[in-house]
Amino acid sequence: MVLLISAVPFLFSASIFAQPVPVLVYSPVVTTGLSSPVDVVNAGDGSNRLFVVQQGGQVKIVSGGVLLPGNFLDIPDSISGGGERGLLSIAFHPNYESNRYFFVYYTNTAGDLRITRFQTQAGNPNAADESTGVVILTIPHPTYSNHNGGKLNFGADGHLYFATGDGGSGGDPDNNSQNGNSLLGKMIRINVDNFTTPPYYTIPADNPYVTNPSVRDEIFAMGLRNPWRWSFDKETNDMWIADVGQGAWEEVNFRTLATSGGINYGWRCYEGNAAYNTSGCLPQSSYTAPIFVYPHNSATGGFSITGGHVYRGSEYAAMVGYYICADYVSGKTWLIRSNGAGGWNTTQQNGLPGNISGFGEAENSDLYALSRNGSLYKVITSTVLPVTLLDLKATALNGYNEISWRTANEQNVSFFEIEFGDDGTNYTVAGRINAINIPPANNYSFRHNISLFSRLYYRIKITDKNGRISYSDTVQVTKPVTRSVLLYPVPLTGNQLNLYAQEPVEWVVICAADGKQVFRKNTANVSGFIPLELPHLQTGVYWVRIKTRSNLFTERILVNSRR
Repeated sequence: MVLLISAVPFLFSASIFAQPVPVLVYSPVVTTGLSSPVDVVNAGDGSNRLFVVQQGGQVKIVSGGVLLPGNFLDIPDSISGGGERGLLSIAFHPNYESNRYFFVYYTNTAGDLRITRFQTQAGNPNAADESTGVVILTIPHPTYSNHNGGKLNFGADGHLYFATGDGGSGGDPDNNSQNGNSLLGKMIRINVDNFTTPPYYTIPADNPYVTNPSVRDEIFAMGLRNPWRWSFDKETNDMWIADVGQGAWEEVNFRTLATSGGINYGWRCYEGNAAYNTSGCLPQSSYTAPIFVYPHNSATGGFSITGGHVYRGSEYAAMVGYYICADYVSGKTWLIRSNGAGGWNTTQQNGLPGNISGFGEAENSDLYALSRNGSLYKVITSTVLPVTLLDLKATALNGYNEISWRTANEQNVSFFEIEFGDDGTNYTVAGRINAINIPPANNYSFRHNISLFSRLYYRIKITDKNGRISYSDTVQVTKPVTRSVLLYPVPLTGNQLNLYAQEPVEWVVICAADGKQVFRKNTANVSGFIPLELPHLQTGVYWVRIKTRSNLFTERILVNSRR
C-alpha cells in the first residue's frame, strides 16, 4: 500500500547573521615620539583627541592622527618608575567639557597606588594645570613593586571605577585579594563629584558591601590578581576584566553591569579555572569563573594578558560586537563574542605587533592599540579580505528554496558557490553566482530547485581572484514533508527504483553527489506507478530530480550496491 500526502504550499524562512570572523590589522598611526605608552583614552569633549599615557609620567595628545608637541601632563617627580610602576592610566570626568577635571592613576614615590585629580588650563584644552593636583585616594602597596593594576574608567552611573593588583610578589603571599579590609586585588567604585572637601570622594549608596563590616565600602568586586587592563562595553555597559595569571593561566572575566558588583573572581584560591591555593577557601562554585582562559605557552597562549574593548565603531561592520584582547609576550590576539546560546566563540590570530600594553577607544568608537615599544595603532580589518557577509537567508517555497545574502566591503571576489546538505557536515554545490564587486554593498539571490526534504543546511563558499576560499556560517531551512510523488525502496539495494506520482511526470534524472548525470528517462507525462530500471550504481548518495507538469522535485537517496 502506498501512502500519498497531498502537496500543500508552505512558507518558511530562516535567517542568521553569517559573518566570518574578521581578520585584524594594526594600522600604524604614531610610530615615533612615544616612550613606553600604556594607556590611550578620549576626553569625551567632542574633539576626538586621543590622550596617550606614558609610563614615565607624561601624557601626550594625538589629534587627527598627529602627535602634538609637548606634554598634556608631565609629573615624573611624583611617581616611582621601573618594572610595572609608573603613570598607568587617565580618565576624564563625564562632565569634563564643562568642569575640566580629569584623574590619573600612578605609583607614588613610596610605591603606593594613588589617584590624583587635575584640571586643564582655562582656555587651553591641550595642557593640564599641574598646580590643581589633589590626591583623591592612596592605597598602601608597601612590599613589592609588581601587581599594581592600573586602569581607570568612569561607568555609565558617573562613578569612577578602578582595578588594583594584589600587592605583588607571586601567589599573593599576604592574601590581599581575599581580604575585605584591603583595597588590593579589588575592583573599586567611588563617587568623585565632591570637588571641594577632603577626601574628595564619597561611597555610592548602592556599593555592594556597604552593610558588610568585614569588607571596605569602596570595594565593588574582589578576588583579582593583576587586572592590568579592563573596560566597559560602550553599548551595553557590560564589564570585561582581563586578569594577568600566575604561572599557568591567563583569563578574561565578563559580567553584565547589573551582576558585576559584590562578586568574587577567585584569586588566590583559583587561577583561571584551576585550583591554586585553596587553603581557607570556599567551594569553587562560590567564585565567578572566567569566560575564557589560555595557557602559558607560545603556541596557543601567552604569558601576560592585555585587556581590550568590545568594538562599537561604525567603520568596520565585521568587527562590531567582538571583544579584542592580546598577550603582551606572545603577541597573540583573541576575538571573543557571544555565541547566542550562553557560551562564547573565541578566535586566535597570530602575526600582529607584540608588546601590546593597552587598548583604547576614540570618541567616535574607533579602536586603538599601544605597543610599549612606542607605537600607536588603529585596529582595523584586513583590506585583503574578499568580502563580509552581513546576513544569509534561506526561504522554502513551493518546489524550490530561495537563498539570499548581502555583502559589504566586497572586493577582489571571483564567485560565490551555494552549497547545501542534509546533515550540516557534508555539502554539495547547488550553483554558482559571479561576484559583482561594486562597493559599498551588494545583494544576491539564488533559486535552488528542490522539494522533497524536511531539513536542509546552506552555506556560501567564497572564492577570491587569488584563489583564497572562505565560508559563511550555516543557515538551516525546514518544512513539512509534503509529497505528491514517492520514491521507493529507499535505501536502494537493487537496480529498480519505483516512482509513484499523483500528477503526470515529464522526466526523471539521477545525478551522483559530484553532479554527474548517471540516469535519465523521459516518461511521456504518465502518472501513477512508474518503474525505473537503473544501470549499476556504486554505493553512495544520489540526487533524483523529477519534473512533473507543475513542479520540479529533488530527493536524496542512498544506494547500497550489490554485485
